[in-house]
Amino acid sequence: MPDSEVLEVAGREVVITNPQKVFFPKTGHTKLDLVRYYQAVAEGAVRGVSGRPMALKRFVEGAGSEAFFQKRAPANAPDWIETVELSFPSGRTAREIVVRDPAQLIWVINLGCIDLNPHPVRADELDHPDELRVDLDPVPGVEWALVREVALVAGQVLTDMGLVGWPKTSGSRGIHVYCRIERRWTFPEVRRAAVALAREVERRAPALATSKWWKEERHGVFLDYNQNAKDRTIASAYSIRPTPDARVSTPLRWEEVADCEATAFTIDTVPARFAALGRRTGHGGALGAVVQRRSAAAAAAGRRDLEVPVVRLRADRPEAELVDRAGSSMYGGVGRREELDIDARQVRR
Repeated sequence: MPDSEVLEVAGREVVITNPQKVFFPKTGHTKLDLVRYYQAVAEGAVRGVSGRPMALKRFVEGAGSEAFFQKRAPANAPDWIETVELSFPSGRTAREIVVRDPAQLIWVINLGCIDLNPHPVRADELDHPDELRVDLDPVPGVEWALVREVALVAGQVLTDMGLVGWPKTSGSRGIHVYCRIERRWTFPEVRRAAVALAREVERRAPALATSKWWKEERHGVFLDYNQNAKDRTIASAYSIRPTPDARVSTPLRWEEVADCEATAFTIDTVPARFAALGRRTGHGGALGAVVQRRSAAAAAAGRRDLEVPVVRLRADRPEAELVDRAGSSMYGGVGRREELDIDARQVRR
């Protein structure tokens, strides 16, 4: 059994150590199988992380082992591995890896990274996210069908706000919906917008969804708005998750959400799906063209589109209300004198 194998990826030689080590005991998939998967979906996987700093979540003994997070890039990283320095609330800094091509991707996977966990910012602008992330996290015992229902409600809320939502399975029990936003708002502002969005989904589907922070108060599907806080990361599109069946966080089209099964997307099935659908899922970098089309349509209509929502607090209703930048309210109108418009940065949970 060879203790290493050299692969040529994107014009570079990448050494795969311990290629025959079993990473998924239940399915028998090895580390080399993991690498081959990421080679097969490299275009999509790179789009999901491209230009974003990422923490390394390393499973050096495979999916059945305990992972550890490594924020700092290894000291022995080759000179073609890009890094960027991040600052943390503690005052400490760390140079995190930034992936832009398949060779860098496979080098990261060889470190024992089963899934990829990028920040919602780009390396050239670390203080202003360009993604608002909706994380639908079912409480224990909640069935998958309920998660799909809440995802559809969340998608409609985003549509009503003039935002484009891109759904994907989490690769575990939930669903993620990402929407690209302008790089104008700070992490606290984006998080507060996510709080307001969560409360609107809860208002529309109170029996299914919750925005309650305390676990003992939750029911159904929790909209985890705190995933928009600084330093939080989520597994990216096409990431394999450390589940026994090597499940994949898979981009979906909205018309697939109502009937999809999370268990259908695995290390064995997703490469063929990606080859057949590829960019048509619209996730990651492919969003650019859609953003341009929607922005052009918004300009023609005299609106600003794809912005993070304003949070509006009403004197006669304590919960946050979402309105778009044009002032259209999801509650059926604006302009009442008892409403108080304030900037999102002034809102407190």
